[in-house]
Amino acid sequence: MAEIADLEGIALRTAYRDLEALQEAGFPLYTERVEGSKRWAFVDTYKFQVPQPFSLTELMSLHLYSDFVGMFKGTAFFDSLLSLFKKVRATLPPQTLAYLDRVQSTFSVGIRPFKEYGRFREILNQVTQAATDGVRIEMAYQSLRSPSETRRKVDPYKIWFFEGTIYLIGFCHLRGEVRTFVVDRIRMLRVTDEKFVMPKDFNLDHFMRHSFKVMHDELHQVKIRISPEWSRWAGEKIWHESQKSRPLPDGGLEVSFQVAGLDEIKMWVLSLGPEAEVIEPLKLRDLIQQSLDKTLLMYQGQVKPLLDRSIRADRSN
Repeated sequence: MAEIADLEGIALRTAYRDLEALQEAGFPLYTERVEGSKRWAFVDTYKFQVPQPFSLTELMSLHLYSDFVGMFKGTAFFDSLLSLFKKVRATLPPQTLAYLDRVQSTFSVGIRPFKEYGRFREILNQVTQAATDGVRIEMAYQSLRSPSETRRKVDPYKIWFFEGTIYLIGFCHLRGEVRTFVVDRIRMLRVTDEKFVMPKDFNLDHFMRHSFKVMHDELHQVKIRISPEWSRWAGEKIWHESQKSRPLPDGGLEVSFQVAGLDEIKMWVLSLGPEAEVIEPLKLRDLIQQSLDKTLLMYQGQVKPLLDRSIRADRSN
């Protein structure tokens, strides 16, 4: 047992606990005393089989991943992964399945918010195939703030999943630069027969390096003070690769970023309420104040609430 603990770099007690868990899961392990020492062994007639080329750890990871793919239900991604899971499970001996099911029952993946991508199955399939084949697409696209659609030719470089949304990143011939598109805002799509070659120096991580989330815009140096009550929570996470943190004498935290655009980090600051204060830039402080003033006026009844506005919009349509 000491050899196992040394080999895996774990405590002796942890090694015993893991072996006991395997035994309880149904693996044919037994103990025997050899020269005064307790040893663990498999029953001679048992052959522990893990399908090649998978290791047991890889199988466990694949098994746990099934929670994650639930958000893609209705798409080819979900169907293919579900088929893969079934094929892998069919190769496992009962003892291995029992152990993996036990692991899954104690570990769950929760991802919110997410979109129902089954409604966009065909567009998602076409975009993915075009990116794989290096074929240009034509699409009608409606951005978040635009009241009308635009027609574009796009060379699809990458399909990117981030915070519950699937994005298409590619060269937009209308704008003459690499752009990021939300897949579910594509209203019409046609795969052309025009081939393209993605630049060898294009790198997704490099392309997104300044975005706080997704936005590409003018670079800003941002400095935010977090209250003592929330400093530990904010300091435990990496919100952006440019993040720098400095503890304050009162127990608070000062975090700074260099980010592209202010809209996304504005929403992040607003989500923290009075626990976060923008120090710089002044433009971001003004945007925060304008949002808070407008919100306060709405709750005070001095501007029309969102409910009244939506009712009027429904009646006019």
